[in-house]
Amino acid sequence: MSKTQAVSFSRTGGPEVFDYVEIDLPSPSAGEVQISQAAVGLNFIDVYFRNGTYKTPHLPFVTGKEGAGTVTSVGPGVEDFKVGDRVAYASADGAYSAERNIETRHLVHVPQGIELETAAAMMLKGMTAEYLLNRTFKVGPETVLLFHAAAGGVGLIAGQWAKALGATVIGTAGSQDKIELALAHGYDHVINYKSDSFVDRVRDITGGKGVDVIYDSIGRDTFPQSLDCLKPRGLFASFGQSSGPIENFTLAALAQRGSLFATRPTLFTYIAARQELIDSAKALFDIVQSNKVRININQTYPLREVGQAHADLETRKTTGTTLLIP
Repeated sequence: MSKTQAVSFSRTGGPEVFDYVEIDLPSPSAGEVQISQAAVGLNFIDVYFRNGTYKTPHLPFVTGKEGAGTVTSVGPGVEDFKVGDRVAYASADGAYSAERNIETRHLVHVPQGIELETAAAMMLKGMTAEYLLNRTFKVGPETVLLFHAAAGGVGLIAGQWAKALGATVIGTAGSQDKIELALAHGYDHVINYKSDSFVDRVRDITGGKGVDVIYDSIGRDTFPQSLDCLKPRGLFASFGQSSGPIENFTLAALAQRGSLFATRPTLFTYIAARQELIDSAKALFDIVQSNKVRININQTYPLREVGQAHADLETRKTTGTTLLIP
């Protein structure tokens, strides 16, 4: 039994509930490896657990879903990973720690040519972009799409990836700096949702036709206006709720606006099967190594300053990807 540093909370609330603590780190159990983490990804799902939107399995709780590091010890029965392997993951609670044990079913090997910090920055966000663009709705050259929070972590990856697929890519952002950032990452048009009606602008851009699919991680602040941007039989993909949950949703609203479709996808469903995880990660690694998608780490914080990182994320002071460094 050794010790390691981690960030946990014993009650839900604001960023002030975090404690930087020393925790026990036992040897890895069967089916697990122990890793020394190079970096941990910051994601809005971490906020949802911290503030109580999503229920934790127990308290105190070490949150975080995403990270990358090097295998330092291997548990009984593990055959596909060895000491020294570079690995990454996007769906295992407990990431906010310097070292950790993790079941190998969550891990993928990081290919040579991709830094561990880059892997930590892109796994959850990048595989989210992968399933949204390739599987929730099959984006191609004929697709016209709207992506809210275009300058966010998922948005910057998705904009480049959608452009590589040949789509017409429209985004929304809340400042001129964020608009320019999105335009430099694949977007053809970016709408300032604070000063303009994104519904009117989408209608102008599309000649009144609307878009085929909307990807919305904002929630309350963009609903139901998002539905008014869709073509008849278009798809509304709500994959987050950074402004709060959608309220007063009715199936009648879909019928009234042209027989629309709606889905609430999550990454963890799309990578639940081991082969799906491997395939999604491979697609992500391949497009990054092709240089069609660039992963920019725009903010880094020491792990012990995670409270400030959460505050900046929630007040939309961050852009793109943020890392926590143990």
